[in-house]
Amino acid sequence: MDRLHSMKVFAKVVEQGSFVRAAEILSLSNAVVTRYIVDLENHLGTRLLNRSTRRLSLTESGQVFLERVRNILVEIEEAEAIVAMSTKKPTGTLSIYSHVGFGEGQLGRLLPEYSRAYPEVVVDVTLSDRVRDLVEEGIDVGFFSSFQKFDASMVVRKLGVAEVVLCASPDYIAQFGAPQTPEELSSHACVNFSHEHLRHFWHVQTVEGNRDIPIASVMVSNNALLLRDFALAGMGIVMRPSFSLGDDLRCGKLQRVLADYRMGQVEIFMVYPSRRLLSAKVRTFVDFMTSRFPHPESDPWL
Repeated sequence: MDRLHSMKVFAKVVEQGSFVRAAEILSLSNAVVTRYIVDLENHLGTRLLNRSTRRLSLTESGQVFLERVRNILVEIEEAEAIVAMSTKKPTGTLSIYSHVGFGEGQLGRLLPEYSRAYPEVVVDVTLSDRVRDLVEEGIDVGFFSSFQKFDASMVVRKLGVAEVVLCASPDYIAQFGAPQTPEELSSHACVNFSHEHLRHFWHVQTVEGNRDIPIASVMVSNNALLLRDFALAGMGIVMRPSFSLGDDLRCGKLQRVLADYRMGQVEIFMVYPSRRLLSAKVRTFVDFMTSRFPHPESDPWL
């Protein structure tokens, strides 16, 4: 027995004061309406309606049950309306996870634009290099780098392929010059990520093959934004994925060095749990980000 539908039939019969009129409104046969009421009474173990050939009336149990049923049906209608509206109009909290480097370098510029377009959505952002389980933690959208692992069952869209670049501030280059060969990096001050190997060597792809170039780190951090600030302050040459440098390369606050050499690449992916029945907030955000990164096989940050 469909208990919810039985409740709806029961409420409609009482409202109309007739099995026949309720059946017409519900587009059911009189026999089916009668069966719903009988099954409901059998399930509850009590009579809900007294009926005669001319009229029907509620029993005492029926009156108590009707009051509760009406409240339940109203709440269900409200819940359905809220959910239906959320699929049409972007509202509520949009939970986002991001790899730290991408989040610090890009989301501060992009998310205000989305928020202004959809002011009824509250954007809740978590940055972490710890891989998050989107489904388990109730996260709507995640941004992952190719160095991270994520659930293969997720919907995945590549946003771009970031070049790992070497760069320094114009002040540093004016004072110390720019290296012309990878070997010259050894005589420059380097600002570095606090990975043990990267403290002492940088990996460079040359025509002779891949090489580890010895370097001297003058400032080290595990935070991409801080490394960027060190480089902007003229402390040395930094090696970072292009997405973590914001617009500094485009506007000239930082300048590439050894641009003819490859240091590697990092892919950035937008990930979300399902393609089916997306809420309006997720659908509009996915569309927004996709429109901002229309060429996923290139580097949009250089």
